[in-house]
Amino acid sequence: MNLRMTLATTTRVLGQLRHDHRSVALILVVPALLLTAVYFLYENESLPPGVPRTFDRVGLMMLAIFPFVVMFLVTSITMLRERTSGTLERLLTTPIHKADLLFGYALAFSIMAALQSLVATAVAYWIFNLDIQGSPGLVVLIAVINAVLGVALGLLCSAFARTEFQAVQFMPVVVVPQILLCGLFVARQDMNQVLDSISGVLPLTFSVDALKEIAGNAEATSALWQDALVMGLTVVGVLVLASLTLRRQTR
Repeated sequence: MNLRMTLATTTRVLGQLRHDHRSVALILVVPALLLTAVYFLYENESLPPGVPRTFDRVGLMMLAIFPFVVMFLVTSITMLRERTSGTLERLLTTPIHKADLLFGYALAFSIMAALQSLVATAVAYWIFNLDIQGSPGLVVLIAVINAVLGVALGLLCSAFARTEFQAVQFMPVVVVPQILLCGLFVARQDMNQVLDSISGVLPLTFSVDALKEIAGNAEATSALWQDALVMGLTVVGVLVLASLTLRRQTR
């Protein structure tokens, strides 16, 4: 992989995003708005004294899930447009390698994901008073890794789509099962054995487990770092796989 080519791709993608105000709004604003909706869903709940708010549990998980979903959509559609417009084919006639291209995209969207996570986390803590044991910095770290995972999966899935509608259709296949089985709605120990086994290999499960570690511990635990490491390795593996399946154009 050529670092100069990767950084050139990153610069080009960020330049394009700077002029695409709708995509910037989708990336930076929508997760915070969705988090606001989650807060008001539980605003009027009645709880005995000393019982944690439901928002403190659900809202924390949404800080990772919303960026994951948004970045998957933005990335898959953006890469598909590059291919259908012929931009990708022209780029690949230059010395740039597929891996340089995809890692450049990943780096550009990772920067946007970091900004997105900072905005959403700031809203959660400063406006809605999210109350957990762990550090906000660790929450941002997991949220960023999760968003980059959405980027990687979006790049991979875009290789198998011919239209933007087909790219969106990967949502029920790739994203929704992970949200349902990650342990957010039903604890993994309460699932049947088959679903629990499937959940144990899904990347989003490790993200939820990491956030639970942050919520319950004032200091970073070894389990947290293990979950973060698995997520990071998954991102790299998916990006490598995406570079192997990337096509120059859509026929």
